[in-house]
Amino acid sequence: MQLILHLARLFCRGTALAMVLLALGLGLMGLGGAFSDRLDVANHFAPIWLVTGLAGALVGAIVSRRSERWAIVVMGVVAILAHGGLMAPELIAAQTRKLDPGPATLKVMQFNVWASNDDPSEALDWVLAEDPDVLFIEEGGGSAWPLIAPLRRLYPFVVSCVGNTRPCDTWIFSKKKMVARGGLYDRQRPFSAAWATLADPNGPFTVVATHYVWPIPAGAQQAQSRRLAEMLGGFDKKAMIVAGDFNSTPWSWSLRRQDRRFGLERRTLAMPSWPSGSFTRLLKAPFPFMPIDHVYAGKQWKTVSVKRGPHLGSDHRPVVITLRRE
Repeated sequence: MQLILHLARLFCRGTALAMVLLALGLGLMGLGGAFSDRLDVANHFAPIWLVTGLAGALVGAIVSRRSERWAIVVMGVVAILAHGGLMAPELIAAQTRKLDPGPATLKVMQFNVWASNDDPSEALDWVLAEDPDVLFIEEGGGSAWPLIAPLRRLYPFVVSCVGNTRPCDTWIFSKKKMVARGGLYDRQRPFSAAWATLADPNGPFTVVATHYVWPIPAGAQQAQSRRLAEMLGGFDKKAMIVAGDFNSTPWSWSLRRQDRRFGLERRTLAMPSWPSGSFTRLLKAPFPFMPIDHVYAGKQWKTVSVKRGPHLGSDHRPVVITLRRE
């Protein structure tokens, strides 16, 4: 029994050391994300590495001895500071943001409905109950088509990423009249976006929906961001709204650069939207922990409310935002 306890203690000590070394290494690597898209990949998972460093430090503090204990705890603390430092600005901004008292004049919804959606009818019922004025959708095909088809009939104005109402990955549904619309779908350099200029008593404004690739391998997502920013430059941004599945978290340097590049205010602050439910055949998420669905709006819009919707058969949660135009 003494031997078993000794081996168990050695295992726990080794595990604690491995955890803090992993978290610390990725934390230091992530700092290089300011200069390298490849190194920035690790930053998207900063909450996981922070918890890993914390757990390793706690286990090390309990089972390790003397100088080894201090070494593990110190490395764990440095790892926590590295990852926490990346996350802190977003978390602080989310807690200190002041919402406008309203009343709201526009309700928008961002929702990656997932091409493998296992309950499109429930998703449709929820979307219709929320009744958004403008609805941005990604992955609107495959198993999600039973959601898209009724929306095409129910919303008076529709555009997909091919520039009309034909099926495509990315969609915009609007109650407001589209005075102009278009789309961009590029298979060679994966990119999908739909846009529409909507009529409004306070003047027309442009809305844009998009869907980025994953941040791995590095480079492709950043190229999409630059391409979209160039496209946005052709429109008036004062009342513009941009939404989509950007597959990028706010503690990455990539999204920080995009925030500056767009020249719009991101209204989704520290709002995890992925993963939700069974996001692979083998894995089921207890709760979303990665904020990758975002909504941006120009300075004429004041944020009245921001909320995340329930699990609706997709691997993403919907995000609903109400705005007031000045």
